[in-house]
Amino acid sequence: MKIFAIAAMALLMGAAPAPEPRWQRIFDGQTLDGWTPKITGRALGEDPLHMFIVQDGAIRVSHVNYQRFDGEFGHLFWKEPLGAYRIRFEYRLFGEPLPGIKVWQTTNSGLMFHAQPPETMRRDQDFPVSLEMQLLATPRPTEEPSGNVCTPGTTVMFEGKRDPRHCILSSGLPLPAGRWTRAELEVLPSGEVTHYIDGKAVLRYSGIELDPEDADAKPLITAAGGALQLKRGYIALQSEGHPIEFRNIELQRLD
Repeated sequence: MKIFAIAAMALLMGAAPAPEPRWQRIFDGQTLDGWTPKITGRALGEDPLHMFIVQDGAIRVSHVNYQRFDGEFGHLFWKEPLGAYRIRFEYRLFGEPLPGIKVWQTTNSGLMFHAQPPETMRRDQDFPVSLEMQLLATPRPTEEPSGNVCTPGTTVMFEGKRDPRHCILSSGLPLPAGRWTRAELEVLPSGEVTHYIDGKAVLRYSGIELDPEDADAKPLITAAGGALQLKRGYIALQSEGHPIEFRNIELQRLD
């Protein structure tokens, strides 16, 4: 009789809530295990001038062996595609950019996500088809905030409509170079995306799609049978000619 009473009480109380998904450290602070570079003009995995290195517990974009910028955009891809998740990390833009960069590349980097598989990129392709959580700092020619979204080969829904702009500014503030800043990206199973800078939500949007007008997106659309909706992809740390460091990179899967 007592067993039946306990069972009935358990039914009335309902099932226990699911545990919070755990955070997984995806950079060990010592090596680039699990990360693969793709640099414009080079094959996947080639980094002979050591653009991406580990120093003092951080992944550093290093230009020590570069005399000037000559179109060598770099992306360091993590090994697994992701759908719904949160990723959090700290970043620091610092130092001087390479000679030869364009004005907009000054104190500019980013986290690419929902990116195409790196092996599908052309050898001379500058950016993967993806979205970018843009990471900026001042001084720069125009004092934009950090945490914006840019859309190479993609489009998003912003404030209730599909937005044609390549970059949409966040509601954050311009941040000075040289300081460590906390960033977090949340991609929900519903497709809603939120950017956080130093714990504050600064941008929300949804409806990620491949852009049928973009030359690099067209073969991806064909491979997807004409579908435009983009539900998953790879993450990559970006190099645009200005030094940056990333540390304490953690992932929480939501799917």
